[in-house]
Amino acid sequence: MARKLRIQYPGAIYHVLNRGNYKSDIFADQGAAHAFVQTLEEAVERFGWRLGAYVVMRNHYHLSFQTPEPNLAAGMHWLQCTFATRFNRLRNERGHLFQGRYKAILLETDQDWARVVDYIHLNPIRAGIVTPDHMGQFRWSSLARFHKNMKFNGLSSLGWLNTHGLEDTPKGWDDYIEILKRKHGEGGAGMEDEDRALSSGWAVGSDAWKVQTLKEALPSDETTLSSEGLQVPPEMLRVKWKLRLDQELEDFGKSRADLEADRKSAAWKIQLADRLQRENGASVTWIAAELRMGKPNSVRAYLWKLRNN
Repeated sequence: MARKLRIQYPGAIYHVLNRGNYKSDIFADQGAAHAFVQTLEEAVERFGWRLGAYVVMRNHYHLSFQTPEPNLAAGMHWLQCTFATRFNRLRNERGHLFQGRYKAILLETDQDWARVVDYIHLNPIRAGIVTPDHMGQFRWSSLARFHKNMKFNGLSSLGWLNTHGLEDTPKGWDDYIEILKRKHGEGGAGMEDEDRALSSGWAVGSDAWKVQTLKEALPSDETTLSSEGLQVPPEMLRVKWKLRLDQELEDFGKSRADLEADRKSAAWKIQLADRLQRENGASVTWIAAELRMGKPNSVRAYLWKLRNN
């Protein structure tokens, strides 16, 4: 099975999450949760990460950290494999602990980082494990470490806490907990949308940053990905197709305004659609929407006619 593409660069910030295999409660007992946090501490020190937040729930975990060196993949491999070995040895068990590979979502700014950290720290409250008045006491969360001034080497609020206008002081942490309480109290559909945005896709940030990040990370030749056995997530591919579309429009002497203004079956649009599909594997559904060519079946008909004349 192809491996998912990991984007790594110095200073990258991530939201990382994974669940127990078959959603099993691998952290149901305190011993397992403690072992994971201890292994996380070792990973943070070993790979030089700046850990902004973590939480260990019954069947999953969330982490958010910055990598001064581009070592996400190496660090996460060590963390999960080391913990799995220790877990299985203690219980005399075998097999996979986690449901496949972890998910790593890139974050653009410190403000995005702060949003993810808030989301992580609110997990135990939203799961009903602790009440809002006791959120700073949940043992398997970085919030308790920050609030009680029990940070370990590499656990740091630098970069995200000041986006709330707060400092790393006892008063600052009391004020931060009040911010989380207000956020939890607001709840509603807007908060659910926010949560989905922070835990899905491949990146959180502006479109311009996403485009530039992929432009630097993805090879121009699609066969390079295949030869390395890498699987590019669909949302990444769509950005790659969008980059190619911009290049092709320039070659055609056209603009996005021309896509809107010209007819759906314009010859240049059909030629452009043919290039995007043949050379980049762009889907017909995406082409129909981006090139303003009507329904996907119409695009298929245009392409069939072009290729069979």
